[in-house]
Amino acid sequence: MELKSILATDCGSTTTKAILIQKIDGEYRLTYRGEAPTTVEAPFEDVTRGVLNAVMEIEELAERKILDGDEIMSPQKNGEGVDIYISTSSAGGGLQMMVAGVVKSMSGESAERAALGAGSIVMDVMASNDGRLPHEKIKRIRDLRPDMILLSGGIDGGTVSHVVELAEILHAANPQPRLGQNYKLPVIYAGNKNAQDQIRTTLGDMVDLDITENIRPVLERENLEPSRDKIHDLFMEHVMQQAPGYKKLMSWTDAPIMPTPGAVGSLIEMIAEKEKITVVGVDIGGATTDIFSVFEGKFNRTVSANLGMSYSICNVLAEAGLDNVLRWVPFDIDRKELTNRIGNKMIRPTTVPQSLEELFLEQAIAREALRLSFIQHKEFATSLKGVQKERTISDAFDQTSSGESLVNMMDLDLLVGSGGVLSHAPRREQSARMLIDAFMPEGITQLAVDSIFMMPQLGVLANIEKEDLAEEARTAALEVFHKDCLIRLGTCIAPVGKAKDGATVLAAEFAMPDGSTIHHNLKKNELYRIEAPYEPIQAKLTPDKKMNIGAGKGEPIDTTVYGGVVGLILDGRDRPITIPNDSESRLAALKSWSEAVNEYPNTNS
Repeated sequence: MELKSILATDCGSTTTKAILIQKIDGEYRLTYRGEAPTTVEAPFEDVTRGVLNAVMEIEELAERKILDGDEIMSPQKNGEGVDIYISTSSAGGGLQMMVAGVVKSMSGESAERAALGAGSIVMDVMASNDGRLPHEKIKRIRDLRPDMILLSGGIDGGTVSHVVELAEILHAANPQPRLGQNYKLPVIYAGNKNAQDQIRTTLGDMVDLDITENIRPVLERENLEPSRDKIHDLFMEHVMQQAPGYKKLMSWTDAPIMPTPGAVGSLIEMIAEKEKITVVGVDIGGATTDIFSVFEGKFNRTVSANLGMSYSICNVLAEAGLDNVLRWVPFDIDRKELTNRIGNKMIRPTTVPQSLEELFLEQAIAREALRLSFIQHKEFATSLKGVQKERTISDAFDQTSSGESLVNMMDLDLLVGSGGVLSHAPRREQSARMLIDAFMPEGITQLAVDSIFMMPQLGVLANIEKEDLAEEARTAALEVFHKDCLIRLGTCIAPVGKAKDGATVLAAEFAMPDGSTIHHNLKKNELYRIEAPYEPIQAKLTPDKKMNIGAGKGEPIDTTVYGGVVGLILDGRDRPITIPNDSESRLAALKSWSEAVNEYPNTNS
């Protein structure tokens, strides 16, 4: 089936966003978008009202009839209605889960990875060895009231007693679901298959038990996909059914509704796989910061639930420390005043910066929220713990420990930012600086931002499974992602190594699309920008003998790089970035970096 028009919505906790995708001259493009407040809570208590209001906005803008009363007209006829309608949702606080495993750093972490990858918020990880007594665990389960529980533990054929003990604790807690009273709590068992009968006996009557394949069938391998799929199914069947108006919404959609982060994750996973690249994506919101990554073909997602830009902004200050926030502020400010201003943002989360000073402060905090979230992500995105790697005699003396982070910044191809502070920064140069300062990319890395946060809708579009629609929908998702969703900022080129102050760290030569050649010798601690459109540029990069640009110390690279809205940014600063401690030198460094990329024109004096 040829898809000529696609309507997609994302029901967020505060705003419902709708987009219309149309096939124009043989290619899919985003044509219109609308938004309206989400109506899952009182007085409306019907999520479809917000959806209809957002779609009405598109109708007005497009001058096209899509609704017939309270129904979406489908399929498209005579330029009215749409071919398909799809949706994602994080309304009502999203999908909140608890996971349990026998060993916290092994099956517990694997269960957490499965739950996070499916788009849930993990409220707690319970394990046999987490140091809590049985009655403490029981109280915790009762207090949390998750939407769903994932129970795992034990390799297939291994001991069963520990995972059965966890099931007995669940039985004693008799957990009640957060939404609705008329259904049993969904529990997924994805542990040792030899324990399945005992798990059924222990939990079968009390909860809605689903048994799927073991998350860690053997010590050396994770098997997350069956659990992730099962979480999506149960999210639809149970959790969504309880939220006000969702039953009606589900009857409208042409594909299952996905949790918003799950849809974003699946899109990033698909892009990485299709283009054979490594990707890091970030969504920084008011309450949480989500980070997604694909390294070595492995997908990971983390949620930093206490690091956001409005509701949890004070947590950022507490975790980062005042000095770490202050080091990014390009003017002198009293510490007490800074604390007060951050407190005001938490009290009034919807406010936006009204002055340049406020913008500086907001972007300083964003850098720390992103930096800390990424540290948490790197600690979580690891190779499997508890696994002894196979080795030969030649590398016996070079044995690396298991549990190493998969995140290697020198291998990173694409860094994508989204969320208000990145997507809606007054100038794209500011978004690029925040991404570089927080993530500290190494070697050659493309930078981009999501223009209006449409990755969730594109993620669910790419996951349509109906045979007659799947291929076309996937094509549409990829085309819109590249042409309308991603704003290409440019490329960051950052040599890594030890060099003396004032030394040249990189000799760069660029053959520009207009036929000109640009040379630049990058000094240590220098930031240098070259304006260049999003076109292929031949680059010859020769690092100093102590520096590495991706091929090893002192090894030159001939490659193709791409410009963008900001262009090419050459970054000669240390990794991690060092900022002078004394006030005068710090302000001078911040000023020179800001001027180098033209972040705040007409203000740098």
